[in-house]
Amino acid sequence: MNLINWFRYASPQSFYPLAGRMIPLFWILALLFGAAGLWVSFFVAPTDAQQGEGYRIIFVHVPASWMSMVIYLAMAFWAGLGLALNTRLSSMMAQALAPTGALMAALSLITGAFWGKPMWGTWWVWDARLTSELILFFLYVGFIALQSAIDDPRRADKAGAILALIGVVNVPIIYFSVKWWNTLHQGSSINLTRAPSMAQTMLLGMLLMALAFWMYSIAVSLLRLRAIMLERERHSEWVKHALE
Repeated sequence: MNLINWFRYASPQSFYPLAGRMIPLFWILALLFGAAGLWVSFFVAPTDAQQGEGYRIIFVHVPASWMSMVIYLAMAFWAGLGLALNTRLSSMMAQALAPTGALMAALSLITGAFWGKPMWGTWWVWDARLTSELILFFLYVGFIALQSAIDDPRRADKAGAILALIGVVNVPIIYFSVKWWNTLHQGSSINLTRAPSMAQTMLLGMLLMALAFWMYSIAVSLLRLRAIMLERERHSEWVKHALE
């Protein structure tokens, strides 16, 4: 019965008010996790023995990098679901996620450059991980541009879904690049198969910031999703009632 009840939220008309109720919760969680994460990351976590204070940029860089990959997988999932089942809400969800994913990829690249300058002596190298992350950013931009260039929403959704699904192959390349190739980029400090190679306070700061990025991404994507619903369904009766 519960599963059946959840299916009723598969339509824009039903999901619109639900999203409106969830958005404030995720904004509050984003602020709480963000405040706690910034405090631990910049005032509690110890100075790194090798990198000094400059290492603290990883508390923004790493969560942004994680989210850029996670959001792309989520975007491709919803786009693929919309392509396979012809569901309007799924395609709208993919469209709503794309700008946030592009923001995370851009933030990953920018903070990576600020970290790389003092550590490597240069803002950019054509390293496997950096290059594949740049490709991810271009995939986001391409998805957004492709959908904007096609007037018919259904055709735009199909074209965007094909691009998103093709681009999925880049995500494991980003993740495993430091293992597959001899790269300048350091390996993962957090691994599911072994203990973290960082102090507990550093790990706590990293996880709090990751949660803050998660909550922010959900909140802003739901906010954008509601705007997309109103735009696409503007001729529907439920939109007229929602705007009254």
